[in-house]
Amino acid sequence: MRTSAALLFLLAGCATGSGGGRARDFSLRDMNGKTVRLSDHLGKDVVVMSFWATWCAPCVAELPHLEKMYQAHRAKGFVVLAISMDGPETVAEVEPTARRLGLTFPVLFDSETRAVASHNPHRDAPFTVVIDRGGKMVTSKPGYSPGDEVELEKQVVALLAGPAPGP
Repeated sequence: MRTSAALLFLLAGCATGSGGGRARDFSLRDMNGKTVRLSDHLGKDVVVMSFWATWCAPCVAELPHLEKMYQAHRAKGFVVLAISMDGPETVAEVEPTARRLGLTFPVLFDSETRAVASHNPHRDAPFTVVIDRGGKMVTSKPGYSPGDEVELEKQVVALLAGPAPGP
């Protein structure tokens, strides 16, 4: 039954967006000024990209759940990349918000909207993209409602348990 729920989430996510295609690489700066590349994780990690903004209440509600999931599964090859869509008027709130929420995964700034343009062109907030270890986008889903994190975690666990990508 659990597999069915994860499959339904996967199918629903694919119907909403870019599921099935290869993730496009990008490089963005994190809160410490370090450059983070999506390609650093492709081929080895299951990746959840979370497009969010400080002014988006559902985004801020979802992030602590992603942190909990990250803590539970990061040692197994799971990473969350939180990509801020804040503009010049709110970008100064990104770091205080991330600290207040206790986020330990990479929080990235997309001031030139490189990642947003290729993975979230409608600029939905929040917008979640799940990428398997082989670099394939298996789910893209706009919005967040309480409980979505349960199905997302089931999907992440299933992807982590799956076979590693071939050479």
